[in-house]
Amino acid sequence: MSDIRIAVLGAGGRMGRALIRTIEATNGAVLAGASDRAGSEVIGQDAGVLAGARAANVKIVDDVAAAFAQADVAIDFTAPGALDAHLAAARATKTALVIGTTGLQAPQESAIAAFAKDFPVIRSANYSVGVTLLRALVRQAATVLGPDYDAEIVEMHHNAKVDAPSGTALALGRAVAAGRNVQLENVWVKERDGHTGAREPGTIGFATLRGGDVAGDHTVYFAAAGERLELGHRATSREVFATGAVRAALWVAKQKPGLYDMDDVLGLT
Repeated sequence: MSDIRIAVLGAGGRMGRALIRTIEATNGAVLAGASDRAGSEVIGQDAGVLAGARAANVKIVDDVAAAFAQADVAIDFTAPGALDAHLAAARATKTALVIGTTGLQAPQESAIAAFAKDFPVIRSANYSVGVTLLRALVRQAATVLGPDYDAEIVEMHHNAKVDAPSGTALALGRAVAAGRNVQLENVWVKERDGHTGAREPGTIGFATLRGGDVAGDHTVYFAAAGERLELGHRATSREVFATGAVRAALWVAKQKPGLYDMDDVLGLT
């Protein structure tokens, strides 16, 4: 069976470089393209060398369609503002997508769903295998414990992260809401300040911390009188996200058109 050819968007960033190193180390995967924003100092450099791996003979370009040209699937962990252009390029080149960009708005989610009608795409807020399993455990716990247990989600990330709560925290919140058979948007509490009064039963709270170079810490608390259950995950390196994303790329490249997530990749659905 031939290798799956993968393109990496945002190749000059920390996540992009981790993805390139992971592709290099993964059997059945080969780097076929790499792009970064126009004007970036990494344009024209060898993607493998830049990432700290061996030379890949793949130059980083600022033309996304050119990066897609030889790829079966592309991995996108860039910025929400770039999504429309990336979807258009993927459609033009018939390239499957693995999307890890967070902070997307409803119109962008709709655009991904429209793309998925014609091409396979994975959309996930977190590609860690551990976090994927955590979501399943959180949903199960929420189902068993019910709304009598207060649910709170605490997350911490590095000081350069621009969206809050994190996409993973929101995904965990949706897991709690699914376990309770409610819509997260109807019960979430994203901030507390001043004299807030007592906590409303059935709500799902979020707390956001930012500092240092934290790759990603998430803890879900279920608290009731006399006991507290904590389910959590701590990422110490971006490599765990890169490993999961490359695993997802190898999987989605062989799928029919549709919108998938990491549950599908791991067979948890």
